[in-house]
Amino acid sequence: MLSKMRRVQTGWRIEELQLVAQEHGVAWRRPGRGGSHVIFSAAGVREIVSVPAKRPIKPVYVKHFVALIDASNEVKQREK
Repeated sequence: MLSKMRRVQTGWRIEELQLVAQEHGVAWRRPGRGGSHVIFSAAGVREIVSVPAKRPIKPVYVKHFVALIDASNEVKQREK
């Protein structure tokens, strides 16, 4: 799914981003009081990505999300 996100950055749902995040060890949470965004973060990565949970998710958010996954994977590789 991640490789498809790299090629096609439109048409994704928040549940799909959450699934990819789980597969790559990236944490996600919804802010308190039922916020409309999902926050993605990874250990060792300074940036966080806040994605509006409404559909459709804009391509810019998918691009930032993929960059976060890549940064997380790089941190894990350096730790080995």
